Amino acid sequence: MTQPHISHPEGLPKCAAGHSARHIHDLRGLAAGGGHLVECRCRATSKHAEPDAAMAEWRRINRPARAVRKSLPAIAPPASDNVVQLDFGLGAPAPPRQRAGGGVHGRC
Repeated sequence: MTQPHISHPEGLPKCAAGHSARHIHDLRGLAAGGGHLVECRCRATSKHAEPDAAMAEWRRINRPARAVRKSLPAIAPPASDNVVQLDFGLGAPAPPRQRAGGGVHGRC
């Protein structure tokens, strides 16, 4: 058997998807595609000459996602009474405008 499994007393960290990992040592020479690798059902490391390098890569590719920074809430600009909002027909229809009453033909 050229690919024995290596057991770790502390166990291997699971992958990001939660699958259990296994450490395999391919006894062929490095030029023939041998070396240490750690794999699970969904991913595997590349083969390394040293077992510590394979474990370091496994931990690197399966490290927990970084927490997203909470951004400050956006501060809305103060509302102004002198701003005219143009209606492009994207929102709810505005109520019809009333004309100013006045004298003859709308003149004061």
